[in-house]
Amino acid sequence: MTRTLDDRLVEAASASDVRTAVAAVLRESWDAARGRVARRLETGTNGVEVARLYSAAADDMLVALWRLTTEVLYPAPNPTEAERLSLIAVGGYGRGVLAPFSDLDLLFLRPWKSIPRTEQVIEFMLYVLWDLGVKVGQSARSVDECLALAKTDMTVRTALLEARPLAGDEQLAEDFIARFRAFVVKADARPFIAAKLAERDVRHQKTGAVRYRVEPNVKDGKGGLRDLNTLFWIARSLAPESPLGARVMDGLLTPRERRTFEESFDFLWRTRAHLHLTAGRAEEKLTFDLQPEVARRMGWRGRGDEPAVERFMRRYFLVARDVGGLTRAMSAKLEAGRQKPTMSLSRLIPGRRKNLGVDGFVEVAGRLSVTGPEVFAAAPEKLLILFRTADEHDLDLHPDAFSAVSRSLSLVTPSLRRDPEATRAFLDILAQGQRPYRVLTMMNETGLLGRFLPEWGRIVGQTQFNMYHAYTVDEHTLQAIGIINDIWRGKLKAEHPTATEIVHRIDDFEALMLAMLLHDVGKGGDRGQLEDGAIAARRACDRLGLDPRRTEFVVWLVRNHLALSDYAQKRDVSDPATVRAFAELVGDPERLRTLLVLTVADVRAVGPGVWNGWKGRLMRDLYQRTEAVFRGEDVTRADPLADFPDLVARVGAAGAAADVVADRTGDEGAEPLAAARVAVATRDRPGLFADLAAALASAGADVVGARVATADDGTALDVFELQDGSGAPYGQAEPRRLTRLVEALERAARGDGVGAPPTSQPNPRRAAFDVRPVALIDLDESPDAAVIEVSGADRPGLLADLARVLTDHRLSIRSAHIAGFGERAVDSFYVTDAKGKKPSAGARLDRLRADLERVLDRRDVGGASVSAPVRASVRDVSEFGRRRGSRPVSPGEEAR
Repeated sequence: MTRTLDDRLVEAASASDVRTAVAAVLRESWDAARGRVARRLETGTNGVEVARLYSAAADDMLVALWRLTTEVLYPAPNPTEAERLSLIAVGGYGRGVLAPFSDLDLLFLRPWKSIPRTEQVIEFMLYVLWDLGVKVGQSARSVDECLALAKTDMTVRTALLEARPLAGDEQLAEDFIARFRAFVVKADARPFIAAKLAERDVRHQKTGAVRYRVEPNVKDGKGGLRDLNTLFWIARSLAPESPLGARVMDGLLTPRERRTFEESFDFLWRTRAHLHLTAGRAEEKLTFDLQPEVARRMGWRGRGDEPAVERFMRRYFLVARDVGGLTRAMSAKLEAGRQKPTMSLSRLIPGRRKNLGVDGFVEVAGRLSVTGPEVFAAAPEKLLILFRTADEHDLDLHPDAFSAVSRSLSLVTPSLRRDPEATRAFLDILAQGQRPYRVLTMMNETGLLGRFLPEWGRIVGQTQFNMYHAYTVDEHTLQAIGIINDIWRGKLKAEHPTATEIVHRIDDFEALMLAMLLHDVGKGGDRGQLEDGAIAARRACDRLGLDPRRTEFVVWLVRNHLALSDYAQKRDVSDPATVRAFAELVGDPERLRTLLVLTVADVRAVGPGVWNGWKGRLMRDLYQRTEAVFRGEDVTRADPLADFPDLVARVGAAGAAADVVADRTGDEGAEPLAAARVAVATRDRPGLFADLAAALASAGADVVGARVATADDGTALDVFELQDGSGAPYGQAEPRRLTRLVEALERAARGDGVGAPPTSQPNPRRAAFDVRPVALIDLDESPDAAVIEVSGADRPGLLADLARVLTDHRLSIRSAHIAGFGERAVDSFYVTDAKGKKPSAGARLDRLRADLERVLDRRDVGGASVSAPVRASVRDVSEFGRRRGSRPVSPGEEAR
């Protein structure tokens, strides 16, 4: 006969080390139960059911431990009043749902003050749980203490709202829960609701205020589980006796919204459970290294050119958007019932309604609303006019209007998409609006933007599985539009003086904004981002009624929106041939001005820290030299040493000099630089750049940008942009490291040798990506040098390894241009042979290309170089090596 868990625990209680023996028995039983739940998850059981099964497994374990502790180890057959004790689950556990590695929130409830037996029971149970590796959020309080705290501490009140008796004195638990619920019913719910919403806002700020960050926090992020929990808590505060607040939820949400709530809740719980099991711990952030496996576990498969991980993440962000809509809908109902505190003076006036001059539109409590969904049914163009009106009057959208728009999307027909009044309203929002980012975001979250502009609809929630972009494609684009608006209004003059000056000289600002909106709609297309984007842009412009000339301008901008950044970061802009080639591609000053503003916004909107003064200056220099070509001026080779006269003068007899170089006042991008800049001047020699790169690798410096140039007199100047392993400017945390690095670079420049690179630790986030190594050698780009462009997975020491290959092939680096795009390194070198001539095509260059690709194909694992394994099934985002006209296509074109 099989022994029960209780029997085995009683037997363990007779061991010499009771706690260890009891923990061993419980661990075996609990692990087996959790294993069964995990298998249920793998077979497709829905997320909420799995969360309940994990909670039930915890219940069984705790109840068994309670019985052993209170009946065998510390028995009280006839407990006195003081000996009464209850075990109550609170918080999320009290709701009866748990993730695989969630904390257990427990309340040990006693009638009044603690006695020795109570302390013994609590102590033994907690020590056993800690031995099991369980994280416990515990409290031991009397009934009166709980009630007193619930009156003043909203966190305690939240936890108690979901109190659920597990074991112990049933009457004590029931009496307490009854008293607590009676208190909640009588209490004013508004302070509690305000506290929950304020707590949510703080939480969002900590995890990232943007809903569409590509590594979201499933539990605490905007649109995550905690947002849905907040709605639960609010519902329970209004009806504490109703299971899970169902009575209130049914009253505040429509049946359709309730279904969305349940579907979102289930999806997020499934995601969280798989995330915990994939990480093997209570991990709540869906990081790059975990996303492919979570997607696989959840059954996602690639489709066409879209890998499984990107399809899964798109679904995640659409759910996050739905969660935001639910929050708005519930807030509207709470305000209508005056249960949610108002946030401004205008909203304190009950029933205040102001007509806005458009039939069916009214201002309610300081926000734009509609008299009913029939407004749109009678005149569908008002779906667009609504948002223009919101912008004109600087009003947020009332949740009722938000819901009315979402429910009226079927009215967006092909004829509406071509309706002159609707398209005019849309273009006014885009190019004439006060706050286009805010208004277009509202349109996007209702679903209207993607329905009205189908080209946009295909990128809503789209992710790019790379470390370069911080946001989804649609959020990145909307932020870029907001940045252009800020530039136009002079808000970024300090960071972008050139862009701020020329934006008002752009003849067709509407074309610029439309091109910005459409610049990434080709991502993931079969023909490549730029070509598919140009096709989609032409289709959208035709539908919006633009004349052919303006349509061609928008299409050109979309097709070439990476050109300025590519040339500035990966080509030698001091070379007149480079400037002339870029000028030929651009064609005229209007395109140049428009392209600069578009590029600045595009790069800034990639994510925090991507834009810096280094990139700004490269783009500004290219802009100014190209503008000179259009003025008919003769462009000569720029002197690479002119910016560092003092440093060059110090070379002298010493043969080398190095120093830290701060950003110059007035540089494009005067915001704090995200990297330290170090310049080295010395006499050129074979292997110089490789030695300097090796010195940087030895010091643990991550080269995120570099410019190398050699003057006619043989003086070489190397300027590096450096970060440490955490992404901070190198030496910021420890200035002495920067001092030692400068000394090491001077030694390396004189040829005194460098140390071995430090053993690198594997980076699991970078290891999640399979970046195809590519090397391209172009003999047509420059009249007197070969241009070598390489792209591959970034790693410590990569630059030194590449430079060493060039040295081994007896090539001299005349100019180097280093750029990084997340996990991808993109480096360009202008090289000549030993005689200073351009190398010729042939077997030698074929061997060089092969050697470079072998270096690119290695990754560091615990300090050893190995061939890169195949990781997640990710499409090759590179269109490396393709040419359009004379422009080099970015190696990370689709990733950017």
